[in-house]
Amino acid sequence: MATEPNTGAARFLPDDRDLGSLRTAAADCRGCDLYREAIQTVFGEGPSKARFMLVGEQPGDQEDRRGEPFVGPAGRVLDRALEEAGIDRDQVYVTNAVKHFSFTLKGKRRIHQKPTNAEIDACRPWVEAELAVIRPEVVVVMGATAARSLLGKDFRVTKQRGQAVPLGEAVAVATIHPSAVLRAPDRDEAYAGLLEDLRVAAGISGTKARSARSR
Repeated sequence: MATEPNTGAARFLPDDRDLGSLRTAAADCRGCDLYREAIQTVFGEGPSKARFMLVGEQPGDQEDRRGEPFVGPAGRVLDRALEEAGIDRDQVYVTNAVKHFSFTLKGKRRIHQKPTNAEIDACRPWVEAELAVIRPEVVVVMGATAARSLLGKDFRVTKQRGQAVPLGEAVAVATIHPSAVLRAPDRDEAYAGLLEDLRVAAGISGTKARSARSR
């Protein structure tokens, strides 16, 4: 019997969309081959009307095992930076551009492998659906994979990070992925850059809030 070809996630999206229905539908996504080796889909988490939506690359080993985004070492870096930037964690929805863990085996260890462009494109409908439901004020795009998914293949985080970029009704701010801090030769410098970009995002949201109150 022939295997049905993977044609992206769009055909798995439910007709009636809220975070609950999207999460349920995503659990059965077969839009690319990553589901074959990953333990489970790791969908986004946070309030349905969050002011901030943070988009990373993909779940890591711990996230794949626990079924939650940003619960590993990179998540701890992110939590610390959010607190120092003055961003209320209760106003943050966190997710990834790719919902399944992409990895290679090294002995018994599962080593992170960057998703392919085809896998990023296949998974984009989930991120776009999350954005449409949440309608955040600010989207923090963390790393090159998330940037390709939401800001296009020509966007370069290294050159355009920390800049306010229109993204539908929201404003996007790109920065490095928190895991890049852990890999950096100078972690303090890398962390300071991440924190600075998050403070830009916090400032944009604060400006919007002040503008709304003055109307």
